[in-house]
Amino acid sequence: MEKHPNEGNPISGKNTFVSTNDIENMIFNVRGVQVMIDRDIAQLYGVDTKRLNEQVKRNLDRFPERFRFQLSENEFHELVANCDRLKKLKHSSVAPFVFTEQGVAMLSAVLHSSTAVAVSIQIMDALTAMRQFIATNKDIFQRMAIVEQNQLALSAHQKETDNKLAEVFRYLDSGNIIPSQGIFYDGQIFDAYTFVCDLIRSAKSQIV
Repeated sequence: MEKHPNEGNPISGKNTFVSTNDIENMIFNVRGVQVMIDRDIAQLYGVDTKRLNEQVKRNLDRFPERFRFQLSENEFHELVANCDRLKKLKHSSVAPFVFTEQGVAMLSAVLHSSTAVAVSIQIMDALTAMRQFIATNKDIFQRMAIVEQNQLALSAHQKETDNKLAEVFRYLDSGNIIPSQGIFYDGQIFDAYTFVCDLIRSAKSQIV
């Protein structure tokens, strides 16, 4: 991904410095929208996750589901499985909440701190940059998806061909003196002729 113009001006959270690249690595796509989990946002804001969610609960009317929602069990497990950074959440009994871009913007108004405002701006900048990157490279992603589908189809066709060849070789290796059907390579005219003649002579009443 291209470097964001704000990179090089990191925001300071609780005992840490966070660049735009760091924020982009905290963004996930869930239910077709870009979101960040409450734990990551709290870390950026320099507050505890519990306090973050408590502030949200006190202002629930400001956070409709399109701003903030809780992950389902399947979404939670998939997120943990695909992100090594979140492995420690594997045994959590409660799925985290996630915030959309609108939710992040609303958080800065709820937390009432200069750090929250600055971090929220940088998060929204990162979300915008990622959205623009996806839109700009939409055709490339579509072509990659088509290539992947073609590779899967080619792999399935190759497997079918391999199975058929294996069946032919098993027949050739079986050592049958009188085969039930003839398999001949290009140019084996005499062998094919001999096979047909023997087959006709072996008929007792009729040839179908």
